[in-house]
Amino acid sequence: MDCTHHYESPLGGITLAGDEIGLTGLWFDGQAHFAATLSADHQPKMLPVFTEAEQWLDRYFSGKIPDFTPALNLRGTPFRRLVWEFLLTIPYGRTVTYGEIASRLAARTGRPVSARAVGGAVGHNPVSLIVPCHRVTGAGGSLTGYAGGLDRKTWLLQLEKQNSCG
Repeated sequence: MDCTHHYESPLGGITLAGDEIGLTGLWFDGQAHFAATLSADHQPKMLPVFTEAEQWLDRYFSGKIPDFTPALNLRGTPFRRLVWEFLLTIPYGRTVTYGEIASRLAARTGRPVSARAVGGAVGHNPVSLIVPCHRVTGAGGSLTGYAGGLDRKTWLLQLEKQNSCG
């Protein structure tokens, strides 16, 4: 059974979704692909993973680097999950391009991977912020699409730039 919980952030409301395994969703209210992985029969209910996620978000929005990751239960195709797992390796305050991710995944899997396919997976990331899709940029570092909106992406990258050591 999927459960939901609401969190109020400096960038607006966030809906958290989870189950007995972990966090399945984290969306800015009204963003693109909002609740795409959430089952229709979900119910509002506090879960332990929501407490973990709130602690992570409180730390993040206060400008501190979270030193843990809440339990995750990422729902998607094997390719999307591979991309999302890669996103988890992008350090706080750093960015990578869609092309760089495609090249690294191609080297890892031995199969060609297109930047466009990576972009599709990044854009459908169900756990924004914690799985840091905002750290992915276009070629040359250009700020391209973000399901939560480019204003939020800019704000998040600026927050991390101000608080990173590198």
